[in-house]
Amino acid sequence: MTMFSLSPSSMPAAAGVLPTGRAWKTELAFTLLSLALLLLWDATSLDLQLARLWGTASGFALRDHWLASGVMHQGGRALSWALAGCLLMNVFRPLLRRQTLRERVWWLGVVVACVVLVPLLKRASPTSCPWDLAEFGGVAQYVSHWRLGVLDGGGGHCFPSGHASAAFAFIGGYFALKRAYPVAARRWLLGVLAAGLLFGLGQLARGAHYPSHTLWTAWICWTVAFATSSLLKAR
Repeated sequence: MTMFSLSPSSMPAAAGVLPTGRAWKTELAFTLLSLALLLLWDATSLDLQLARLWGTASGFALRDHWLASGVMHQGGRALSWALAGCLLMNVFRPLLRRQTLRERVWWLGVVVACVVLVPLLKRASPTSCPWDLAEFGGVAQYVSHWRLGVLDGGGGHCFPSGHASAAFAFIGGYFALKRAYPVAARRWLLGVLAAGLLFGLGQLARGAHYPSHTLWTAWICWTVAFATSSLLKAR
């Protein structure tokens, strides 16, 4: 696998040395800054405006389209299961030999935590999907997911995005890889973010989710990984 090359730039500074305090502070700053930007996004009407680019009074034309529904939705889910299988195999039969057992187990554990947590939050949410709105042929009215206790008249259970977690759940690979494979860790992070945003775009086009649903899923999965990454330092 070329992305895990043994070039000097991809080797850790010293065997067993984990990220410095400076790296942790940078990641904490990123976590807090992205949270602030998400809250700012939610203070706007961009969710509804972007949904209107794809939906009409007749609904969302791409809701059942082969690319959005078949490839990006069903195909993305299948790819996620295959990748999870690889991580499970990696625990018992290392595919990346410079990773420690702790790193391999932690990575798989973070994936499981994310794919459990996001659907639980979604199940408890009263927020309906864009395709449920009256202006798109449904029955609900748009209500921000932060207006707690205010129902929108739809089916609810649409926030955050469960499908986006099929990609973002793997974001912990950045932390699990960066000690032994720092270059690959950065590439992995970019790849996961790109895949998650692509999944989110597909769901937006189908009317299944607002952009904020995808962005919050990304933040939740990142935060789960960041908040538990200290476990990688334990001896």
